[in-house]
Amino acid sequence: MDDKPISMTPPPEGYADWLAELKDRIHNAQQRATQAVNRELVLLYWQIGQDILRRQAEQGWGAKVIDRLAHDLRTAFPEGKGFSRANLMYMRAFAEAWPDAEIVQQAVGQLPWGHNLALLSKLKEPAERLAYAHAALEHGWSRNVLVMQIETRLLERQGAAITNFDARLPKPQSDLARESLKDPYRFDFLGLAAESQEREVEEALVRHVTEFLLELGAGFAFVGRQVILDVGGEEFFIDLLFYHLKLRCYVVIELKTGKFKPEHLGQLGFYLTAVDRQLKAEQDNPSIGLLLCKSKNKVVAEYALSDKSQPMGIAEYKLLESLPSELQTGLPSIEQIEQELGETKG
Repeated sequence: MDDKPISMTPPPEGYADWLAELKDRIHNAQQRATQAVNRELVLLYWQIGQDILRRQAEQGWGAKVIDRLAHDLRTAFPEGKGFSRANLMYMRAFAEAWPDAEIVQQAVGQLPWGHNLALLSKLKEPAERLAYAHAALEHGWSRNVLVMQIETRLLERQGAAITNFDARLPKPQSDLARESLKDPYRFDFLGLAAESQEREVEEALVRHVTEFLLELGAGFAFVGRQVILDVGGEEFFIDLLFYHLKLRCYVVIELKTGKFKPEHLGQLGFYLTAVDRQLKAEQDNPSIGLLLCKSKNKVVAEYALSDKSQPMGIAEYKLLESLPSELQTGLPSIEQIEQELGETKG
């Protein structure tokens, strides 16, 4: 009699592939179910908020009605964790911020409630809220990452670097390349003072490469620091080398702790030529250069780029600086709501 554990029994041919396919299907179904539950919950909260707004407007009910409603709903649903006064206030604010049900169903309704609390607390303008909502959906940001991106003004910095991409790259690659760069880059996470030297910044960026990649944005893959290139028997070192998965090209990053000077682009151009000849594969697009400096004169940077034949961008980077203060609202804190909801994840 064969008494081997079932896990030790050799599976039939093709079983492993079938099992992997089933796991993917189950995982995807579970994700869709979770998303459906989330959409229904957010829509319910929006509807409750709409009811509160309408009844207060039509019947003159004051703020006290929210206290009474919170008490009655928690009495009716003792196991529920979403009907505190604080969360009802957020429902009202949520409905006021998004009067159009279509937006709730198509955009913000796909985000968890904690993400929506962050959008309400951190941003005033509907257009800004919607832009960050779309970005969070596209990139799968957690709530903490969403808050960080809002506080560092990601979308306002995106595509702001000075480049020559329109003249040196074909469309739509030039548009994607331009949107892939920012100005300025925020390296607050390094904990370095503004007077730190280039080598210190490089070393710290590699130590915090996860945060660095997050700041660079979607698509960047780290290749190496101080990458050696042998040209004519001489060794040259690239500060930081990346590969962009969407642009399908290498990205050479050079750091300068001082003000931008036109001659910096000569060195960057040399590295781009070397990378294209030694590292670039036939299917890769031409490499892109990014010069990061502490400060720059916009007109000087534009002049310096205008006659360069290789695609390059110039942007500033910021070290330890205070973040913009959070917008003050009369709403309870996100942390307070999450504690009441019993959430453990962003």
